[in-house]
Amino acid sequence: MIGRAAIEALVPHAGAMCLWDEVLDWDGARIRLRAGTHRAPDHPLRSGGQLRAVHLCEYGAQAMAVHGGLRAQAAGGQARPGMLVALRGVELSVTRIDDLAGALECEAEVLVEAEASQQYGFRILHAGALLAEGRAAVMLGSPQAAG
Repeated sequence: MIGRAAIEALVPHAGAMCLWDEVLDWDGARIRLRAGTHRAPDHPLRSGGQLRAVHLCEYGAQAMAVHGGLRAQAAGGQARPGMLVALRGVELSVTRIDDLAGALECEAEVLVEAEASQQYGFRILHAGALLAEGRAAVMLGSPQAAG
């Protein structure tokens, strides 16, 4: 298992904006993570005292970033910077998530990969129930920008 400090070292998200607490398992094609950050009263994405389900898309995008960081690290390098450019097929089964007891879990997998882009599918669950699923596309920066 990979903890929060190691995750923060892999992604550009720091402090409260780093949404995942631990990596449960991963390989070259997929990753599974867990977090309890959705319950934090000072969550940076909260508004009006609530954390809305649409923010699960950010959880999915950050799962992609963690996976990219782990893959790059395993290859002896550093992940290239990326920019989320599209969300597709997103389905949400709740309206808010801050009131959910227990951890969120995410399963994300690489669907399409090219030199300058990636597309992942993600699913976010709570207590075995599907909260959100969709696809996210990222454009990758130049390899020189990562170093």
